[in-house]
Amino acid sequence: MNIYSNNRRSLFRRRDETSVYRMFFIVVFILAGIWLIRSVEQGDVEPLFLPTATPTRFAVSYTLEGDANFTAGQLNAAIDAYREAATVDPTNAEVWAQLSRVQTYSTALIVQREDILARLDEAIASGEKAVELNPDSSDAHAVLAFALNWKASYISDSRERQSILQKSEGEAVRAIQLDNQNVLAQAFYAEILVDQQKWTQAQQVIEQAVAADPSLMDVHRVNAYVLESLGEYALAIESYDRAIAIAPNMTFLYLRVGAGYRRLAFESPNDEVQRQLFEKSLEYFAQAARVNTQLGVKDPAPYISIARTYSQMGEFFIAIRNIQKAIEFEPANPVLYGELGVLYHKNRNYETGILALGCAINGCTGPESCDGRGGCGPNDVEAEVQPLSLDASTVYYFDVYASELAALSTPKVNYCPQALDVAAIIEASQYIEDPNIATDMSVVRTICSFTPETTTETGSEPAPTVESEMMIEPTPSN
Repeated sequence: MNIYSNNRRSLFRRRDETSVYRMFFIVVFILAGIWLIRSVEQGDVEPLFLPTATPTRFAVSYTLEGDANFTAGQLNAAIDAYREAATVDPTNAEVWAQLSRVQTYSTALIVQREDILARLDEAIASGEKAVELNPDSSDAHAVLAFALNWKASYISDSRERQSILQKSEGEAVRAIQLDNQNVLAQAFYAEILVDQQKWTQAQQVIEQAVAADPSLMDVHRVNAYVLESLGEYALAIESYDRAIAIAPNMTFLYLRVGAGYRRLAFESPNDEVQRQLFEKSLEYFAQAARVNTQLGVKDPAPYISIARTYSQMGEFFIAIRNIQKAIEFEPANPVLYGELGVLYHKNRNYETGILALGCAINGCTGPESCDGRGGCGPNDVEAEVQPLSLDASTVYYFDVYASELAALSTPKVNYCPQALDVAAIIEASQYIEDPNIATDMSVVRTICSFTPETTTETGSEPAPTVESEMMIEPTPSN
């Protein structure tokens, strides 16, 4: 009996324990279900079987793409990639600094001054954003100094230009204070010193940068710029060649080398040496055009440089053909019509020169743009051209245009009212202080002081235009 009773008690105890565990797990399961339902409702847990989310690219992915495009010479594509990186990671000061640097360099491929200034303003804004996000970043201050300095070179007002240069210098000095081993900051500082005409100090700074890190394209580019300012054009060419070896797809470097050879040719007293130097210049410009073709970049700059070289060689017909090629890429660019008009003038095709310069200075319709180019070919499109404003880079177009209008005026076709209007614009500007321009405007007024009736009675012909001795050779953009 005792054994039987003990077994029964044992059986009943095991059943009680099993019931307690079962209830525990049921309660846990219920609580877990409640938690899961609430998490789904609050969005903390996603329901099953939802579509897979599209993967989001990281900022570093776009940055690497931007780096690759910059190395390949695709500057606009690089800008797009860095902008995407900034969109994904808007608080990353390094991304904004990289964007600013490329935006500044991209202006070397832009022809029209208004477009250049607009891009430089974007570069400055990007640099300022980088400094705002990380005030202690040496690179951020360095690229902001770089963008400000390049903008200063396009400002004609001396007071405004000096103000921008001082701000640029302040940013460069701050960059070096934050990191005195920042070679990029040293290079940009040397460039600023050149623009402030502090040549000796600039040379000392850039020599330190070259010795510290000769692997940077920027360092050799600025070193060449410093050497140019010292008149050492042959040494500058060597430095540009080193920059090209590091960044072979940067076409603006080829343009600077070509301009250097052209400068040497212009100064050479030996005709044979001059011809060889001009040919060397053309080789670099042609290489820039080939690189652009390989990259699919439609950049008129190499053709403009080729045209200016042929112009200095006195081969105006070939020069005209190259400007016409440039206009195929940018048919609405008034600067190109100004260049073309000057070449027609030098080639003594004054009638067509008036049409081209008229497009540049007054603007023109689509059909008129074709007339200004000497006719539209199969690769040309009509384009409405907006007028240029008067500044240091365009004053020569105004000068030649006024001179041609006056010289071609006759009793039957009197261009003098237009010539005097253009002359008045020039005379109201600071550029009338240039003695060559002042002489030309004096001749314009002398010619147009005779009425058509007086000209007919005396039988005299209008005096020929006095071609200014000023070469159309503006300082190349930085």
